[in-house]
Amino acid sequence: MLFIITDVGMAFLLTILAGLSTGIGSLIAFFIRKPKTSYLSFALGFSGGVMLYISFVELLPNGMEAIGEFWSIVILFSGMFFIGIMDFLLPEVENPHHIVDSECLEEEAKSCEDDDSENKSKLMKMGVVMALAIGIHNFPEGMATFGTALSDLNLGILTSIAIALHNIPEGISVSIPIYYATKNRKKAFLYSFLSGLAEPIGAAIGYLILRPFLNDQVIGGLLVFISGVMIYISLDEILPTAHHYGQGHIVIIGIVLGMIVMALSLLLF
Repeated sequence: MLFIITDVGMAFLLTILAGLSTGIGSLIAFFIRKPKTSYLSFALGFSGGVMLYISFVELLPNGMEAIGEFWSIVILFSGMFFIGIMDFLLPEVENPHHIVDSECLEEEAKSCEDDDSENKSKLMKMGVVMALAIGIHNFPEGMATFGTALSDLNLGILTSIAIALHNIPEGISVSIPIYYATKNRKKAFLYSFLSGLAEPIGAAIGYLILRPFLNDQVIGGLLVFISGVMIYISLDEILPTAHHYGQGHIVIIGIVLGMIVMALSLLLF
């Protein structure tokens, strides 16, 4: 069996840690005034490399072995369409896949800082809507982390690290407008932190729905679905954002190193 019931608690723990890493983005925004964007670019490239390698080399082949090639193809693209539809339904300005540079966001926020209360209200609304949008997108990411950890704990650990790295800039995009609207670091941090809770919530909902039907075929289909979600997130969100933050060579180095680390971990463990 691919599924081991005693791994459920660890899978939830990894999902919680990955989701709440949005709080790290808040800390960076508040206490590191000019963070090295090249570091963030490398980290996102590394994250994308890990997720792509896991999807194509581990999740997809394991799922295909359990449910066959035809259904694997159907479910793989269903996962991509699922996350793609979520993207389409969110207006572009509210879509966390279009993360702006933290310095640009800070300048925009500062421009409203000394204006009337109406502008501050709009800035607050921007941050809250961004938090809600990120929360919606974190649902399938939570299922991805949780499902991967159920299949293989080592894979789950690496997946949670990759998603945690990718959640950092999302935390920045939530906290900066709320901070400049309220002048309250705690409130800005709280909204950013709570937006990450959608990941364990998504994992819990997915688990409760699938629990009565869990068997090798269902878990295999879930792995293929997760690989489709992770491939889409990597290509549509993580890697474009990585290029936005730095030079292309830094990104590709991060991608290759992420794949190497993933490959070595699979060989050694």
